[in-house]
Amino acid sequence: MLSLQPRAAPSARMMYLSPVLAVLLTVLCGTILFAVLGANPMAGLGVFFWEPIKNLRGWTEIGVKCTPLILCAVGYAICYRASVWTIGAEGMLLAGAMAGGGVALAMDHGSSGGALAVTLIVIAGILGGMAWAGLIALMKDKFNTNEILVSLMLVYVAELVLSYLVHGPWRDPQGFNFPQSKPFSDGFLMPALISGSRLNYGFVIALLSIFTGWVYLSKSFGGFRLQVGGMAPAAARYAGFSQRKALWIALLIGGGTSGLAGVMEAIGPVGQLMQGMSPGYGFAAIIVAYLGRLHPVGILFSSFIMALFYIGGELAQSRLGLPNALTGVFQGMLLFFMLGTDILIANRIRWGNENE
Repeated sequence: MLSLQPRAAPSARMMYLSPVLAVLLTVLCGTILFAVLGANPMAGLGVFFWEPIKNLRGWTEIGVKCTPLILCAVGYAICYRASVWTIGAEGMLLAGAMAGGGVALAMDHGSSGGALAVTLIVIAGILGGMAWAGLIALMKDKFNTNEILVSLMLVYVAELVLSYLVHGPWRDPQGFNFPQSKPFSDGFLMPALISGSRLNYGFVIALLSIFTGWVYLSKSFGGFRLQVGGMAPAAARYAGFSQRKALWIALLIGGGTSGLAGVMEAIGPVGQLMQGMSPGYGFAAIIVAYLGRLHPVGILFSSFIMALFYIGGELAQSRLGLPNALTGVFQGMLLFFMLGTDILIANRIRWGNENE
């Protein structure tokens, strides 16, 4: 009989090496998958892992993809360190995009925009994400609801609200009836970081969020209090730390970073509000957070891997004729191997009867 037996002392080294092992196993299985789909495995690996990084344009596109992944994953890391198990960053992202986009649409009438206008739009996006996360915190605080279910259901609410807006009051009258708002004027867009590319200063803000998240979790008393409340609730109560306060702080921070990701997409590479403006960044960021071991610095490297999957999937579809679901398959394999290696690090496989 096959069973799992907890190890007395799981290897700390393997805990940090397991993400690397999960990536290697994903690449190996991806090679087999390419062959099964009738594509040259080496060509498939080249499209996924070499094409996006062989020139400056590819690197800038990776930065574009990394920006929302980093921002959402940093929020997840802070929530999960506090044992707040939200999976609704996608909804917070869309809420931030709608809030910031609404301010942009309201201001983009005869005004030339500029730094002040962009700042107000960004602040509106952060507040929009925080407000959406506040709904989750309120339900958990007042009615003890499950934050996993509530945050997931609110994602679909956010999608429907966005669909209503871009089909109705915010639809571009010159947009040939497509579900999208009018494109934002140049003065209301995030300035480009590299001329001629889609990479903008949102990437710099994402990098700053990594540093800020690391300082908060590792160097501040507030971060320490938050993590104690998550890891040892009894000790937190004894020390006088409020779990209720930790819940609100974690979710509001997570909502703020996710809302920031959404507004950065709206006034960045997308340039308007539209249905399906996020290809699932809020969900992919869950994998990014865990692959980065819930550490802001680790998230930087794991977001790079996930960005490769996004761009590689698009290139595989256009150049090799492979299904557009390939990105999701690679993401699923990565998560599967990550969880599998973690289980085997904490447990050993035991053969035979448990009573023997």
